[in-house]
Amino acid sequence: MAKYKLTWKDLTWRDFKIYLFALFKAFIPKQKISDLNQLENFIQTKSAWVTQVTLYGYLKTRMGTRYVLHFENDEFMKSVNTAKWNIYADALQDLTFYTFSYLYVNFDYRDTDKAKDIFFNILDDETSNRMPLDIIDKTKKIFTERFQNLDWKSYCNSLPFNSSALSLYKWSPIAENLKELDRKIVLNSAILKWDIIKKEFKERIKF
Repeated sequence: MAKYKLTWKDLTWRDFKIYLFALFKAFIPKQKISDLNQLENFIQTKSAWVTQVTLYGYLKTRMGTRYVLHFENDEFMKSVNTAKWNIYADALQDLTFYTFSYLYVNFDYRDTDKAKDIFFNILDDETSNRMPLDIIDKTKKIFTERFQNLDWKSYCNSLPFNSSALSLYKWSPIAENLKELDRKIVLNSAILKWDIIKKEFKERIKF
């Protein structure tokens, strides 16, 4: 089997299309979320968007004009790919729990087991995009533990995206001494992006 080699061009098409075309999507009328299939699509696409916009935005800001050159380095690309999938895994968890907690509180929706079904479906589908199986297995275990202890009545109103914001800080392939200087900015950038998603969800949800 031929070894897959990560390159700048590969990321440009596979990953940056969400990053580059995000502004255009703002002008497209958004469909209401009225069933579980639409909710699953919302969770997947918005988690991917937040992951890529925050990760690549931070890397670009920190690296400046050297940004493109770093993407020719295979070892760096491996680190970026690892970061991307781990941050995405946490983003999926946070958004899944947030949306179902919001439905629980505001729409009297009690079938919270559907949260697990949707989450596992998304992860299983990501195997076709080469999400590492070890990250998928680890994420399913963490999700199950969080699911069992979650307070659905309060989660959506109690810093619901802290885990993924901290994941961005943890996994970004930047030297630790530099990340320490950026900690507040990095965490705030993630929370601000999630605020956009929260606002959109509240406008579109119609269960």
